[in-house]
Amino acid sequence: MRLINIKPNRPLAVFLTLLPFALVFIAYAVGSDIRLAANPSDKLLPAPSTIWDTAVRLTTEGDRRSGRILFWYDTWASLKRLGLGIGISASVGLLIGLMIGLLPLVRSFLAQFVAVLSMIPPLALLPILFIVFGLGELSKVVLIVIGTLPFIIRDLSQRTLEVPQELLVKAQTLGASSWVITLRVALPQVMPRLIQAVRLSLGPAWLFLIAAEAIAADLGLGYRIFLVRRYLAMDVILTYVIWITILAFVMDWALRRLSRWMFPWAEEGL
Repeated sequence: MRLINIKPNRPLAVFLTLLPFALVFIAYAVGSDIRLAANPSDKLLPAPSTIWDTAVRLTTEGDRRSGRILFWYDTWASLKRLGLGIGISASVGLLIGLMIGLLPLVRSFLAQFVAVLSMIPPLALLPILFIVFGLGELSKVVLIVIGTLPFIIRDLSQRTLEVPQELLVKAQTLGASSWVITLRVALPQVMPRLIQAVRLSLGPAWLFLIAAEAIAADLGLGYRIFLVRRYLAMDVILTYVIWITILAFVMDWALRRLSRWMFPWAEEGL
């Protein structure tokens, strides 16, 4: 039997899914034990129990000065920036992507321009954004938009171009206008791709958010990580990193479930 034809049953699939996480945890625990045995004051690899105690403290105890639980305030500040940036990118990307894919004039006007924009490293623009938009919320949101919008536009415009020409011709034969073709023919084909594009954009969006918060912010997950790095508080840093990973996973899972619920026909075979 060829390996490409071997499909794991449900228990084996669950086991194989959890195995890499278990191996990483075991490797970290062993490395931490070795370093702590050599130097009990070592801060580079705190014990898993230390990370757990830190996580409990951060999520339940208030700040000494303000009394606020900063962990949740940081989470809300980052999620608000991330959600706003991704929301703008998804909305504008859908509009421009449809226009490039359906309208030859717009395609000639914008396709190459968007392609060139997508080649610019967004983090290289960060100082310019802070100069132009200031150090407030706007510059952080704009960085996320600049970093994710060109990719979403290119992805959605390509999916629009892949809509069978037969459907467009039939719609025009039946008297459909460009607006009706956009809403009734192209949009249903593109919406599942939009969700997939947003899922793929979450990783870069988090990167841009953390970078912006690290440089200019007084609240946020990225701000807190870079604030405590000077104290080598690896237990705090790892707690925040793990939390960011969990948030990103939950977002990706929610978008995947949303796609399967709204567009089950697009999920067949995946």
